Amino acid sequence: MRLRIAARGCAGLSIGRSVACDGVGLTVVARGGDAAEDDAESGGWFEVQASAETVARSVAGRGLWRAGRGINLERALKVGDELGGHIVAGHVDGVAEILSLTPEGGSLRARLRLPEDLALLVAPKGSIALNGTSLTVNEVEGRDFGVNLIPHTLTATTWGAAAAGDPVNVEVDTLARYVARLVETGARP
Repeated sequence: MRLRIAARGCAGLSIGRSVACDGVGLTVVARGGDAAEDDAESGGWFEVQASAETVARSVAGRGLWRAGRGINLERALKVGDELGGHIVAGHVDGVAEILSLTPEGGSLRARLRLPEDLALLVAPKGSIALNGTSLTVNEVEGRDFGVNLIPHTLTATTWGAAAAGDPVNVEVDTLARYVARLVETGARP
């Protein structure tokens, strides 16, 4: 699947660079419009390609990435940059469903349901990336879990337009993947 994404601040987003699109790490294969300018505020577009594996594991394969729909974008971390959340690699593990969104104080409490194969990889007070947004897990009950979305997250990402029933890309914590693999194989460190 080849996608063209219109975005501001494309300067420096050269062909071959990685950019997370709703949490899916994709490689820039073309760019144009004002993206070729060095002005970070200029608009423009870039194109990425998604493999069959990416399409199968993410919302990209569900026809949700369509013209006019916003997605969260994040450039790859550079060595020496501040790490403001947990390490997010852009390797989507699956798709969760938003069960409910409930105002809680000044925040929004989101409850989601994971695919069964990911449920054991999510822990209370652990990290999770949802549509590329690094969040802290508040509670886990079987396949269901909850996170809080602060007002800044609601305005700076696509979470402000989220609704119950929406599917979201899930990337579990990298450490959880390795621990699960060790347990699965019975390996001893």
